[in-house]
Amino acid sequence: MSGATRAGRTLSLLAAFVVLRAFGNLALAFGTKQFPEVLAANPLAYLRAMLSPFVAMGVGMLILAMLLRMVVLGIADLSFVLPLTAIGYVFAALLGRFILHEQVSPQRWIGTVLIFIGVALVGSTPQNTTALAADDEVELQ
Repeated sequence: MSGATRAGRTLSLLAAFVVLRAFGNLALAFGTKQFPEVLAANPLAYLRAMLSPFVAMGVGMLILAMLLRMVVLGIADLSFVLPLTAIGYVFAALLGRFILHEQVSPQRWIGTVLIFIGVALVGSTPQNTTALAADDEVELQ
């Protein structure tokens, strides 16, 4: 597989992971906010919550996201994948503000912008330095 094809595949999988995680968390948050009782106080409330369509959908999306993360970690460096997936926190802040109508403080927006800048910096680096080192060794021989 060529480097460009591999990079495109990795970024596509990462994008799918980020979308699944962001919307999975959104569905989970929305679903759990529909329950009048505090979930932490009553274990049976968790069982009832799991039957909620939004909670079940959120859990399913988060499971798929974790499976995608495993695939991506198999083809790209951990030091590339995890910082890049932090863009999900930016989406979470936006979804929380515009879908759940949460109040997001200026400090949270500043933190969100800093995360975005960090993701942009990491995204500009090679995604697999181990493969690059192996390619360099082959060229030297």
